[in-house]
Amino acid sequence: MARIADIKVATSPYGPDDQLGALNLMTPQSKATVMSRADASTVYDLSVDYFIGMPSFQAAGDPSYQIFMSHTPDGTVVDDLNGVGGDVNRRVCYSGDVVFMYTHTGTHIDALNHFGIDGKIYNNFEASEHLGSRHWTKGGAEQIPPIVARGVLIDVADLHGVPCLPPSYAITVDDCRQALQKAGLELRRGDVALVRTGRMAFWPDAAKVLGDPPGLSLEACRWLTEQEIIAVAADQECVEVGPSQHKDNWLPGHCHFLAEAGVPMIELVNLEELSRDKVTELCFVAAPIRLRGASGAPVRPMAMPLLQ
Repeated sequence: MARIADIKVATSPYGPDDQLGALNLMTPQSKATVMSRADASTVYDLSVDYFIGMPSFQAAGDPSYQIFMSHTPDGTVVDDLNGVGGDVNRRVCYSGDVVFMYTHTGTHIDALNHFGIDGKIYNNFEASEHLGSRHWTKGGAEQIPPIVARGVLIDVADLHGVPCLPPSYAITVDDCRQALQKAGLELRRGDVALVRTGRMAFWPDAAKVLGDPPGLSLEACRWLTEQEIIAVAADQECVEVGPSQHKDNWLPGHCHFLAEAGVPMIELVNLEELSRDKVTELCFVAAPIRLRGASGAPVRPMAMPLLQ
């Protein structure tokens, strides 16, 4: 932990009002091109389901996922909160529920306002001007459009011939390059990089899924953004390696991707079926819930193999 991350907030090349960052590289033409090659006969669901007791980040005091019913068929007969009377309520079985969760629970996307440096987020939006009592007015999850792009699986666990990388394994630039070489692929401008460590094979065993994650080193994070990717995804809880290798920053990968490169991050993505079926080049589709001002939101990413 002797190294310094030395991360700085970036000014967007797309102007002072920009809140998209790297997603500006996604165009109508790029979306149409990748969709034209998608084999829709096979669709991979890369998300996890939500349930009470599911693994979630609670180390900083955030709540676990909870669901409870606000209406039940029998209760509606007793309560008559809809005012239609017992006879109608006995005929119509009404159920409703409420969920309570941290926005960074399960498969989710990190918005650009999730991490910053010295009171600023990507494109120099300052907390003193753009953070209200409830949420940011800039860089929130509602700014993230539906992502349709070429996805590339960087299967580092497969590269090393292991089901899962060991705890706190720092993925190097060479790891990324060699995994791509093994797949016969290269990252291109506008791609989504999907990094597999193997951790999702243990889902939902929280003792094996969470804590001391293998993940990207800061050097690998920077190499990926140099390839002009528009988003990064991984099969563990923070994309980057943990704990931090840098004494001045506890999540330098987050700060680099979000604040320095304007690249949204997608976490807890299930890449096991893609790895099993050797699907390394794919059409990646994902759209978050449009939670205004939120630093993250649940997302359900899907993948379709690309036709050659």
